Amino acid sequence: MERAPKPGRDVPPKKDKPQAKRKKPRRYWEEDTAPTTARASPGPPRNKKRNQELRPQRPKTTHNLKKSRISKKPQVPKKLRKRKNPEPQRSLSGAQDPFPGPAPVPVEVVQKFCRIDKSKKLPHSKSKTRNRLQVAEAEEKETSVKAALSELLLAEEPGFLEGEDGEDTAKILQADIVEAVDIASAAKHFDLNLRQFGPYRLNYSRTGRHLAFGGRRGHVAALDWVTKRLMCEINVMEAVRDIRFLHSEPLLAVAQNRWLHIYDNQGIELHCIRRCDRVTRLEFLPFHFLLATASETGFLTYLDVSVGKIVAALNARAGRLDVMTQNPYNAVIHLGHSNGTVSLWSPAMKEPLAKILCHRGGVRAVAVDSTGTYMATSGLDHQLKIFDLRGTFQPMSARTLPQGAGHLAFSQRGLLVAGMGDVVNIWAGQGKAGPPSLAQPYLTHRLSGPVHGLQFCPFEDVLGVGHSGGITSMLVPGAAEPNFDGLESNPYRSRKQRQEWEVKALLEKVPAELICLDPRALAEVDVISLEQEKKERIERLGYDPEAKTPFQPKPKQKGRSSTASRVKRKRKVMDEEHRDKVRQSLEQQQQHKQKKAKPSGAWPSALDRFVR
Repeated sequence: MERAPKPGRDVPPKKDKPQAKRKKPRRYWEEDTAPTTARASPGPPRNKKRNQELRPQRPKTTHNLKKSRISKKPQVPKKLRKRKNPEPQRSLSGAQDPFPGPAPVPVEVVQKFCRIDKSKKLPHSKSKTRNRLQVAEAEEKETSVKAALSELLLAEEPGFLEGEDGEDTAKILQADIVEAVDIASAAKHFDLNLRQFGPYRLNYSRTGRHLAFGGRRGHVAALDWVTKRLMCEINVMEAVRDIRFLHSEPLLAVAQNRWLHIYDNQGIELHCIRRCDRVTRLEFLPFHFLLATASETGFLTYLDVSVGKIVAALNARAGRLDVMTQNPYNAVIHLGHSNGTVSLWSPAMKEPLAKILCHRGGVRAVAVDSTGTYMATSGLDHQLKIFDLRGTFQPMSARTLPQGAGHLAFSQRGLLVAGMGDVVNIWAGQGKAGPPSLAQPYLTHRLSGPVHGLQFCPFEDVLGVGHSGGITSMLVPGAAEPNFDGLESNPYRSRKQRQEWEVKALLEKVPAELICLDPRALAEVDVISLEQEKKERIERLGYDPEAKTPFQPKPKQKGRSSTASRVKRKRKVMDEEHRDKVRQSLEQQQQHKQKKAKPSGAWPSALDRFVR
């Protein structure tokens, strides 16, 4: 029998199988450093042959360098190679775009939405400030381009009234206009016969949807004039001198014979403000929540309706105040006086911001357009003047009227209306940017009684006139802006939207102290105050903390930081600074000489020898 060989004699013993190296566990923050093979691939095991067929084999390298866990260089994706002849971009249907690229935007339309004045730049601005300004300008440019592109969605266009060849538009009657327009526009022309309680003062809400009017004999009413739905109607049993909507249509301010009263849209009296007595005129500043009142005693009072406190009570020292209007651009109050002057007031100042001598007699009416550029005044001298409010306060045009205008008003697109007795004249200009032309009236209408109040309806080509016979609603084509901002003044908003808008408006309320002639000055830097604060800080500390520190050379390697080399480097820096100062002074001297130099071609004078 054959025996199995014992290990250690004839047959060598079997070698133990080499133990596979234990794989080091990989953390989630570590990169996968092992080469991608079938054995080292993460996830469940797959078939070896299938992996070899699907994945291409990488050539084995003899020298595998270990990668560091944290790569020193950032991984940048490789740039795609540009094709020599790129194919035009096609849509899903395969059709080629005939107008590739972004839509072109006219430069004039973009400039209309620009708000940053790039002509004024801060001198010697720091790099950080300069970068912030560049980012703000880039954002403002992008926003203006988007606004210009979205203007295509505004489908409504302003109306106009154009006569035939040689026809005067002032001879066109309201009945002819009503026959020519559609049914919805024709319903906006109506007459309210209220002779028993007249004459009337009226006011439209900011959205242009509601109308409030008050008669001299105590009749107060508010209604939705589009649908003719009456909101409230009361008789206060006292003379009503003026009436105004507050920030929204549910609140109404009425200047009665004795005190100022606040009512809601149901006719319920909410407040009686006795500190505002003998009020003749009312104006509401919507962005400041201020109700301005002018009284017989000569006081101009500002009432904050959001907190119910009087912000300022200013004595105009000009007698009875019965001519008042506001500038919608900067919220400055304009007061007309019996000595022919118009004074401009702000609650932050106890003295008028400016005084303009407008007429030789007393001022009867004042109106300011929506851009705050032009002011129209009429006086007892039968003069109608238009002034430029952009710093010069000089009259631009004037016209003598056969009968002095007692009431003036501007529309949203720059039309000017004047009430002279029982006649209403309207002048039109070259759009919203230019002043109205007083050469020839645009429209003329005769009423059943003398005019007592005028106002254009916002976002509607309608003029509301209050007279001794009641209320008249006239159609004036091209008077209002055709498109409204749905987030600011939406005539179709619901109660919930109005409440949300009211909360946002209160959060964005502008303080009364910021009312000034030029609101753009609030965004500028007050250089004089900064210099004064800097001087006071230097005097308090005894040194200038922002002064440039003298140059101190950094220590270098051994043997190169000797005293002589450090002094040499200091002197080199000082020489460079001195050269820069000398170069700047020479440039300033050359500019000064060029300014003083005579124009070329001038004849020499005998006095030139004394010129140094």
